[in-house]
Amino acid sequence: MKRNLSLMTDLYELTMMNGYTQLGVADKTAVFDVFFRQQGQISYAVAAGLEQAIEYIQNLHFDEEDIDYLRKEAGFCEEFLSQLADFRFTGDIYTVPEGTIVFPNEPIMVIRAPLSQAQMIEPALLNIINHQTLIATKASKVRKAAGNAIVSEFGLRRAQGPDAGIYGARASVIGGCNSTSNVLAGQQFGIPIKGTMAHSWIMSFDTELEAFEKFAEIYPDNTLLLVDTYDTLRSGVPNAIKVFDKLRAKGKKPVGIRLDSGDLAYLSKRARKMLDAAGYTDAIIFASCDLDENVIASLNAQGAKLDAYGVGTRLITSENMPSLGGVYKLAEIMEDGVAVPKIKISDTQEKITNPGFKTLYRIYDEYGMAFADLIALEHEVIDETKPIRLTHPTMRYKSTTLQKYTVRKLLEPVFKDGKLVYNPPTIAESAKYCEDEKATFWDEYMRNDNPEIYKVDLSDELYELKQKLISLHHAPRS
Repeated sequence: MKRNLSLMTDLYELTMMNGYTQLGVADKTAVFDVFFRQQGQISYAVAAGLEQAIEYIQNLHFDEEDIDYLRKEAGFCEEFLSQLADFRFTGDIYTVPEGTIVFPNEPIMVIRAPLSQAQMIEPALLNIINHQTLIATKASKVRKAAGNAIVSEFGLRRAQGPDAGIYGARASVIGGCNSTSNVLAGQQFGIPIKGTMAHSWIMSFDTELEAFEKFAEIYPDNTLLLVDTYDTLRSGVPNAIKVFDKLRAKGKKPVGIRLDSGDLAYLSKRARKMLDAAGYTDAIIFASCDLDENVIASLNAQGAKLDAYGVGTRLITSENMPSLGGVYKLAEIMEDGVAVPKIKISDTQEKITNPGFKTLYRIYDEYGMAFADLIALEHEVIDETKPIRLTHPTMRYKSTTLQKYTVRKLLEPVFKDGKLVYNPPTIAESAKYCEDEKATFWDEYMRNDNPEIYKVDLSDELYELKQKLISLHHAPRS
């Protein structure tokens, strides 16, 4: 779907671009990093949104109507406005693939482009990457709690707008959901679509049994019945079993039942016994009703007999972690042909940025498990034939040396000189990649409650550059 989102930017970006034009520095090459900061429950994230970021970059342009609007409302100079008529992105972008597990302060996207271009795309890229990465991360936590159970994203009606519903469904599948109820998302991205029935179906018939029978007549190969409209154990499950008996007599196999209210742990255990006693040991019990990773973990702890989950509101809105905290920071700028690293200083340690044009390595131990990530300057290369010393990013006296290890460079080129050089994988491929990624991390890093902090190191050269810039900015002034 091609959409021109060029005006989906903050006014101050255009204000700065207009200023750069008047100062004659709009074409200076600059490097910006996209990363997120540690906050709340987000100790790691699942990168998502790259496909939509690519579409945004490819469709960047200003129509005459856009330029007239800016002329009227913003009062920019004519030189700048005339340049917008031919505006295209001509820079380089490097990113981690969708589904990559990433950690706070790591560059998950690096933009190297003329200053004005790099400045303008900040809000849209953050909007796209922040949202989908947030939902993919939430879905990953739900998947962790659900184990091998089926998980379907059911959140469209509670999403914060159409785009949030569509792209949230996409991201949820990358993060670990098996399917979505959102038909448009299914069509647009090739995601499996799943759904059962609403209580209104049962209520529109004279009896619950009649509602079940009619549904089974129409969908004999996909009969999953919602059993909690009136009385789950006294009528819902018994009526479902009666319909299942009729299906079995016709040589059909029922799918199962769905619980959408009440004590899901208690009801699922009782329903399981009833289904098993009737000979439907392979009929699944599907649960919905304000689920998230915490509720699912609690249900598992109570011995609930649930085979599948429909997770809606708390997933699509990421209720208990409502924002990712992704930021976009200048790291380098060219001055007279020389790359000048840039740093943001803050009294808050976490807000001091890492300078320079950087890349990101993942270090695997001799067992093939992720051991640490290394943020390094782009020109630095790791020699796997030599031992590697990994150090705490701030407390440098803490270090570990690996003798046997392998290295993977996580950032891949996506745009070079404005041209797309990357072939985006399918959603299914990204979801499988994410699953494989998570399998390379020890459980203590991926657990939902109080996870162990994964090691993210700065190379010695980057660390020394950072300290030098900090010292320069803190040096006493004469």
